[in-house]
Amino acid sequence: MFIHALSDVQSSTIGEGTRIWQFSVVLENARIGTDCNICSHSLIENDVLIGNNVTVKSGVYIWDGTTIEDNVFIGPCVAFTNDKIPRSKVYPDEFPKLLIKENASIGANATLLPGITIGKFAMVGAGAVVTKDVPDYAVVVGNPAKILRYLEK
Repeated sequence: MFIHALSDVQSSTIGEGTRIWQFSVVLENARIGTDCNICSHSLIENDVLIGNNVTVKSGVYIWDGTTIEDNVFIGPCVAFTNDKIPRSKVYPDEFPKLLIKENASIGANATLLPGITIGKFAMVGAGAVVTKDVPDYAVVVGNPAKILRYLEK
């Protein structure tokens, strides 16, 4: 495992072969699998589970309640959200869960609203605003994200 000296990694649950680059913050209860690449300027909160072989590009903040399964690609500056009615200093009793299933890819600058599931092998286009679940193998684009087509299994 490689943890850059200019990162702040508080978690001890990080798999072999994972690389965490400079200016990244990983809170103590986060769990990250093997052979992941967490690029610079990223934040991973406590109630986050990241599987194996996951790539998280720069500028991504992964908030409490997020699970990312194996072999997922998260593009630069993807915006995860976890509060449907955000107010300063007002927190929900529990954050909605967000699930990204195995082998999904999320394009740069996409926004994912709370409580959704991105299906396995799904692709979210760059800049898409995902407001509801994305089925397995679907390709979604736009604002709000709409199914463009399905990938072959």
